[in-house]
Amino acid sequence: NPVGSGLVANLARPGGNLTGFTNYVPSMGGKWLELLKEVAPRLARVAALFNPKTHTGQYWNVLETATQTLGVTFGKAAVEDDSGIARAVEAMAGEPAGGLIVMPDSFTMSHRETIVALAARHRIPTIFSSRDSVVAGGLMSYGTNSADLIRQAGIYTARILKGTKPADLPVEQPAKFELVINLRTAKAIGLTIPQSLLLRADEVIQ
Repeated sequence: NPVGSGLVANLARPGGNLTGFTNYVPSMGGKWLELLKEVAPRLARVAALFNPKTHTGQYWNVLETATQTLGVTFGKAAVEDDSGIARAVEAMAGEPAGGLIVMPDSFTMSHRETIVALAARHRIPTIFSSRDSVVAGGLMSYGTNSADLIRQAGIYTARILKGTKPADLPVEQPAKFELVINLRTAKAIGLTIPQSLLLRADEVIQ
């Protein structure tokens, strides 16, 4: 969230000497919830796991709208350390038909192994924003195609080296996304992934 973080004035005209590419867009929040509901149709409650010190809150409005549409109760689980993560996951485990959305921020990414292990132990359907979390044992992820961002960054680098000012290059939002599903984890927590979803997945980990 470069605008919310104060890095640029706005996406179209960043100003200063900084431009680039965002990893996420707010609309992804609705997609995370839709996918979670698709793999767990009886889902009734969802908590968003985040650290208030590192998360900018750009997804809240989208998530709250999506939960109303899907008939799911939404809550925010603020955590700042491993014990906080454990409490939040255990609290959701105590709720019937619960699920977790792990918000993308530096804290949750650095603690992904803890989150993955706790979600598996308590058999909670959980969606992440990065493929790495699914490789580590998470149920599924929906996020930016990093390879595409790297290619686009190369184009921007070439333009800047040829004299274009960064202030004149808009901050680009991601256009390509990937869905990754871990079938082994799904089986372990008692979920059957719909075939229609498996066919849409960019990668299925067996």
